[in-house]
Amino acid sequence: MPRIPSVRGRLKDIPVQGRKKVLLAAPRGYCAGVDRAVIAVEKALDHYGAPVYVRKQIVHNIHVVTELEKRGAIFVEEVDEVPEGAHVVFSAHGVSPAVVNSAAERGLHAIDATCPLVTKVHREAVRFARDDYEILLIGHEGHEEVEGTAGEAPDHVTLVNSPDDVPNIDVRDPEKVVWLSQTTLSVDETMETVRRLRERFPNLQDPPSDDICYATQNRQVAIKKVAQDADLVIVVGSANSSNSVRLVEVALEYGAKAAYRVDYSTEVKQEWLEGVETVGVTSGASVPEGLVKEVLLELEDAGFGEVEEVKTAEEDLMFSLPKELRKDLQGNRDARAIGGRNRAGATA
Repeated sequence: MPRIPSVRGRLKDIPVQGRKKVLLAAPRGYCAGVDRAVIAVEKALDHYGAPVYVRKQIVHNIHVVTELEKRGAIFVEEVDEVPEGAHVVFSAHGVSPAVVNSAAERGLHAIDATCPLVTKVHREAVRFARDDYEILLIGHEGHEEVEGTAGEAPDHVTLVNSPDDVPNIDVRDPEKVVWLSQTTLSVDETMETVRRLRERFPNLQDPPSDDICYATQNRQVAIKKVAQDADLVIVVGSANSSNSVRLVEVALEYGAKAAYRVDYSTEVKQEWLEGVETVGVTSGASVPEGLVKEVLLELEDAGFGEVEEVKTAEEDLMFSLPKELRKDLQGNRDARAIGGRNRAGATA
């Protein structure tokens, strides 16, 4: 989808009975893993020059991908599309050992931008498989993170797409079963799936720590609080972003009268605002803050100039960049060796 520039005055201020305002959820937008991955591609382009190849979308956001393409990133589905000897970045969602081996066989210079929280789940899968546990992986079939995690222990993993899958699951040994999960899922749906799994398998073991990403949880908690007071919720995020799609669902479950997902402010429709006094706004974990600001500007034109931030958590986590990118072109430690940028000003 090509980006359509924000057009001021497109939305009209139609009077309502009460006072118009925006409830702006916080936290929202970029998480530490996304920030790290995007910076990794930017720095790889600085270090090695264009093109730099990226397997899959570096993060699930059409704007981020488009902007990186303008700088010389080439996104491919599989590493066999990458010329031998080229540089390739693995996306934040992670890859299986088979992908790593395929890249090595082609002589590719691989840079692993997998989110460290996803890497943690991979390591858990390896450890439980080594101990001959059957791993019930809660996640969505076809999602890159699920494919990467399952690829760590394919003979020990059974995918559970939803709570409704639970009655059809068979395991070899009910005494040696553990659950792991895709990090970007709905917290509520995941725990409902775990509850049903435990009814079937009372000795089901929990992972050493909660696998749902802190950023996913925080954004869902924030939108739950916003939704109960919102006539309308707008979630900025792409259609293939699992956590963005979940935010729409969570908003509706927790009281929003309507909720929509948009990539850009120009997708906000006038008819959504008819009779609306309070608009909740948030964004998925792979969305630059600049896109949210554009939505707020267009809402201001429609009379929603009062903005109240609803903050439910503080986030200050940062991750080190991949080791290949921690030094600048002169070999000195880079100021961004630990990933991170001013979230409020990030527009990449």
